[in-house]
Amino acid sequence: MKADINIKLKTVLFVEAGEKMKYKLASQGIIKLSDAVLSVFNEYRQLEKGDAEAGGTLLGRFILESSDIVIDKVTVPMERDIRKRCYFKRNREDHQKVVYSIWEESRGTCNYLGEWHTHPEPHPTPSSHDLKEWEKVLENTVYDAEELFFLIIGTKSIGVWVGNKASLKIKKLTRC
Repeated sequence: MKADINIKLKTVLFVEAGEKMKYKLASQGIIKLSDAVLSVFNEYRQLEKGDAEAGGTLLGRFILESSDIVIDKVTVPMERDIRKRCYFKRNREDHQKVVYSIWEESRGTCNYLGEWHTHPEPHPTPSSHDLKEWEKVLENTVYDAEELFFLIIGTKSIGVWVGNKASLKIKKLTRC
């Protein structure tokens, strides 16, 4: 007797084949999301009504002799994170262990660049809670750069914001 198999497929909708996901920076540089990172984001999109928010940290490289940045890696939801339909709170200690381990393995070239999480909407916008949390991250996190990045993964697109350490201003980036 043939068994019924239900497979949930998540077709990549963020980019066309061969197209790169890049955003313009005020410094005349770009921030690029690697294919590996896009694949992880694709896995956590909230496509079903019961899917909980997911999130983690962004890790990547500052490209020498340019203003460009590449997000190569992300941490993913962990057991002690709090995940609900419209809420995500990462366990800082668990994610920090992974961030530090990756930083050490890379000999200091793969850096903490910010945070990401999902929203159950096609084209995501930050909630007032998101904006308050991002300000706290800018104020309280130890990092060397002047800016951090905040990504929200929607069901059909990715929103990218940059926050300034000194001014605490958060601005949406445009895709290029």
